[in-house]
Amino acid sequence: MSQANNISKAEKDKIYQEQFVPYADALYRFALKLVADTDEAKDLLQETFLKAYRFFDYYEIGTNAKAWLFRILKNTFINDYRKKSKQPHKVDYKEVEEYYKEEAAAVDLRNKSVQDAIGDEVANAVNELPVEFRTIIILCDLEEFTYEEMAKILDIPIGTVRSRLHRARNMLKIKLKEYALNKGYTI
Repeated sequence: MSQANNISKAEKDKIYQEQFVPYADALYRFALKLVADTDEAKDLLQETFLKAYRFFDYYEIGTNAKAWLFRILKNTFINDYRKKSKQPHKVDYKEVEEYYKEEAAAVDLRNKSVQDAIGDEVANAVNELPVEFRTIIILCDLEEFTYEEMAKILDIPIGTVRSRLHRARNMLKIKLKEYALNKGYTI
């Protein structure tokens, strides 16, 4: 436990508002990139903030609040993913019907969230990466975390961070080779 368990509720609320809430937008973008659904991303964000408040006593005041919150979000995502993967697949026929009605207008929400930062081709390539490589690219190149922060968030050694980042960038390089050549870049 940290020094956070020795403070009043008012102080806790103040620290929560000042150090955690400002990262809501960045956390939402990260959640949206992981789950690709606005409702699921909002649920994941809400669960993250609920856990951050519930386990506030474990937060070390003055440390990197952003990294702590991203780690909570990532762990919550992984736990939910594991839980869902063990459940039998369910089909909602209304959803299937709506999907086919709206297929022509469908847009990948992950692309929408990063469209301003990167082009459609790059966003599509990032979205096609396996989750562990997509996550590392998002944390490093879009959210600009350091290797040390990513290691803490993902709960992996720094060497693994570097390795995954290298592999993810190589995968993107392969996926984007033709696009780069068409844009006039030499490889």
